[in-house]
Amino acid sequence: MKHLLFGSILLLFFINGFSQDKRAVKYSNTITTSDLKDYLSVLASDSLEGRETGERGQKMAAAYIAEKFNSFGLEAPVKTDEGMSYFQSYPLKKMTYRTAYLKKGEEVKTNFEDFIYNSREETLGEEYVDILFAGTQTIENLKKMDLSGKFLAVVTQEMGNWRKVLAEVKDLDAAGIILIVEDESRFGFIMTRYSRYLQGSRMALETTTKGNKIIIGNPELASWIFDMSYDELKEKGKGKTSRLILNADMLVEDITAENVLGFLKGSEKPEEVLVVTSHYDHIGISENGEINNGADDDGSGTVTVLEIAQAFSEAAAKGIKPKRSILFMTVSGEEKGLLGSEYYTENPVFPLANTVTNLNVDMVGRVDEEHEKNPGYVYVIGADKLSKELHEVSEMANKTYTQLDLDYTYNAETDPNRYYYRSDHYNFAKKNVPIIFYFNGSHADYHRPTDTIEKINFEIMQKRAQLVFFTAWELANRERRVQLD
Repeated sequence: MKHLLFGSILLLFFINGFSQDKRAVKYSNTITTSDLKDYLSVLASDSLEGRETGERGQKMAAAYIAEKFNSFGLEAPVKTDEGMSYFQSYPLKKMTYRTAYLKKGEEVKTNFEDFIYNSREETLGEEYVDILFAGTQTIENLKKMDLSGKFLAVVTQEMGNWRKVLAEVKDLDAAGIILIVEDESRFGFIMTRYSRYLQGSRMALETTTKGNKIIIGNPELASWIFDMSYDELKEKGKGKTSRLILNADMLVEDITAENVLGFLKGSEKPEEVLVVTSHYDHIGISENGEINNGADDDGSGTVTVLEIAQAFSEAAAKGIKPKRSILFMTVSGEEKGLLGSEYYTENPVFPLANTVTNLNVDMVGRVDEEHEKNPGYVYVIGADKLSKELHEVSEMANKTYTQLDLDYTYNAETDPNRYYYRSDHYNFAKKNVPIIFYFNGSHADYHRPTDTIEKINFEIMQKRAQLVFFTAWELANRERRVQLD
């Protein structure tokens, strides 16, 4: 009861103490639909060739964003051998599968037909692997086991959240893991969705430590590997081994990509930093030559960050600087596995211990089917995961200024889309930095050439940008940084 009373008092204090700041309102009005459209007309143009990580269009986009940061008067915060820069360059390995297969005798099972090979590791031609059937295992059980040098086949019931499972399996100290997905419809879904991604070029941070070999298969594959019916294998096969040949041949190229950073130094607490992010990369040009412009994903988030940066810069030019520093950062490599934000959080320009919050904007220019009759909304994800106080700041910023419908559908732990784990904020959250992820939901043009500027709703995008601005204004100027739970 005491905790309930304290919480009620705190909420009342919050409501009564959060009134409109006229200065914030004034500079929020510099966020305009015309600016958003002008910026997006460049970033989502054919001339940028779909902004694929490491390619010419991505580098052209980076140069454009850096030029904007410079014109706003933001500092270049990255130390390089040539001096201070807006670019945080990072090395990548670009990998393209030539072939991957499993062989037993004369029988062969092939990648993307019988299984999915999900690894950045290639073999030295055909290699023998001894596979141990470990039965049904949770990821938590696997984390407790001594897996060094072992290649296991395990049955997992956890593939509803398959992206998270794969990320955790990647970190296991095993030579390899075969994940047997019993639900055929789930296996088919993963095969369809993930194969499309893996069949193109993959990328990994050059600094990433050597990983393990991960294969996603089904009961039919398990039965073939161990020469037993699947029912018999599950009942009696634990501890059984089988020797196979694995061949995974890749073309590996060294490339670089860039995050683009612009810094506004705080007036009273400059060592504390609020980070506002979006990703500016997209998926490039399709095999048939069509350009994927990525107007919503994530051109919309990138130009939102530009407009917020401009608004704070104009205020600072008039002597109204935020108390805390703000880092405006557009990252690349998101479409390749959140690589740019991963690199930053492993190599932060400003200490993560002093990073008070990350506000991440990824797809905010459209209205999804669920909200066609009520377009004044935005999905808010993750605000309460690490800090209930951050959630309250978000709620009150919206009530005080923008009155959007904050939709928490995708914030639920049970939501199958698992968007909390799928954009750049997650790399900050993994480092215990409170985050908010702003999102308009998916649509039929996602990752297709039809994601074009003509379909952007600039009026609602402006409103969402202003919500992020007001939330950032409060976080940058409040007396105390938001506290972790």
